[in-house]
Amino acid sequence: MKNKKNNIPEEQVLNKFLAHAGVDSRRKTAELIKQGFVKVNGKKVTDPSYKVKPTDVILLDNKPVTVEEKKYILLNKPTKIIATASDDLGRTTVLDIVDSKGARLYPVGRLDYETTGLILLTNDGELANKLAHPRFEVKKVYHVTLDKTVFANQMQLIKKGVKLEDGVVKVDAITHIASRPPNHVHITLHSGKYRVVRRLFEQLGFVIHNLDRIQYAGLTKRALPVGAWRNLRADEVKKLYALTTKTTKKK
Repeated sequence: MKNKKNNIPEEQVLNKFLAHAGVDSRRKTAELIKQGFVKVNGKKVTDPSYKVKPTDVILLDNKPVTVEEKKYILLNKPTKIIATASDDLGRTTVLDIVDSKGARLYPVGRLDYETTGLILLTNDGELANKLAHPRFEVKKVYHVTLDKTVFANQMQLIKKGVKLEDGVVKVDAITHIASRPPNHVHITLHSGKYRVVRRLFEQLGFVIHNLDRIQYAGLTKRALPVGAWRNLRADEVKKLYALTTKTTKKK
């Protein structure tokens, strides 16, 4: 049975508790603890491995921290929506178009203002940080509509790697789309660089007319129209955790 004070079901280390509470990753919460921002039962604790109990009261910056029920929402983002938790210019964000039921959700990864498609929103800070980490090579698939035909030699060039100002980008796959004109391609990659698909094609002289993320970490847009969202099933969450526990070899 969960305790009324912090909602943790059993004893666990302090930085793991903060990560599960959605504060940040275990590594980053460990730094917050070391820097003296965390108190347990009114006393400052600087050891990230300190064991907290269900009856303990945990404060971060003198504010109580409790473990929220974990929520995982998959949104098919429309264009002209900001994929951040807030916006200084007052524009509509992804959080404005889903029902969080009071949970503090955050978008996982990037999806720019003009791009449509799948984005995950969650209050599971530890999973979110792992999904965004390059180590786990989480794959995204985009449907790209360009201003002109993409020829076979250009596709080979993209597969070999395109040099951008912040490094070389290699894709996992690029193919034409059956029944679509040859200016439509599917591109699969795991890079999390800012606006990477747009910059990749711009580097080769293309103009993107439409960019739509159709798959993210194995999740698809099936039965999810533009602007619609749904809660992930338990088996889908389990698969996301499996993606972030496997090890990958450096290439």
